[in-house]
Amino acid sequence: MTSAEKQVVAGYDGSPDSEQALDWAAGEARAHDAVLVICHAWQPGPAAAEGGAALAAAQRCGQQLLTEAMHRVQTGLGCAQIRPLLAAGPPAQVLCELSSTAAMVVVGSRGRDRLAKALLGSVSLQVAAYADGPVTVVRGHWRPVRDRAVAPVTVGADGSAPAQAAMAFAFEEAARRAAPLRLVCALADTPGVLGAAHKIEADFDQAIAKYEPDYPEVAVERLVRQGAPRSALLEAANGAQLLVVGARGRGDMREMHLGSVSLAVLHHAPCPVSIIREG
Repeated sequence: MTSAEKQVVAGYDGSPDSEQALDWAAGEARAHDAVLVICHAWQPGPAAAEGGAALAAAQRCGQQLLTEAMHRVQTGLGCAQIRPLLAAGPPAQVLCELSSTAAMVVVGSRGRDRLAKALLGSVSLQVAAYADGPVTVVRGHWRPVRDRAVAPVTVGADGSAPAQAAMAFAFEEAARRAAPLRLVCALADTPGVLGAAHKIEADFDQAIAKYEPDYPEVAVERLVRQGAPRSALLEAANGAQLLVVGARGRGDMREMHLGSVSLAVLHHAPCPVSIIREG
């Protein structure tokens, strides 16, 4: 990737959820004037690993999936704006490696190996937890780009560094979509910050004051709620086109790759979820 090129990476395995993720990523690439990288990662089985006919057949299958994916999105994107990528290796590992230079990695909530009762697949969870950059897990109900402006972008904020990064990302996405921005702060005490509701709200207001002047075109709705962040965010995400959260919250340990609230919304949100890390 050149320094001037922006890429949105979509993980694709031909499953219905990955098709939804691909459609969403194509809209994001258009909005960002970015290259859409359609990545199909596969792990060679014992026979394919030895080369020969098995390896050739696996590669043909992967190429066919990528060709079908390109046909799916090329109406809205020119061929020059789409780049297929067939990669050998564990899908989560490949996508995490790509995340270090991508503007965003987009995955479906579950892939081909989906379990009937699983709300989130293992690859989606690993990418959300370990990617270096923004990750969007496409789940729930969402609208095509042309209809996005009618629904708000929702973001959770608690004053933590990842939450401030999430707010900056959400302001930018709302401005790009000409959408309203719904800012949510939950005042429930969390481990390590007992009785800190006033400080949480003060940090919330300070963060809004930091970013709002740069986006005068964005209509801001400020929601302060008593109770748990998980419940407040899931309620506020109803009718939203995107829910943005930091990878960890104020009460989570720094060693955690994903906090409890982030995990909850990834499993239960009614709309796509973007996970943002500080820095």
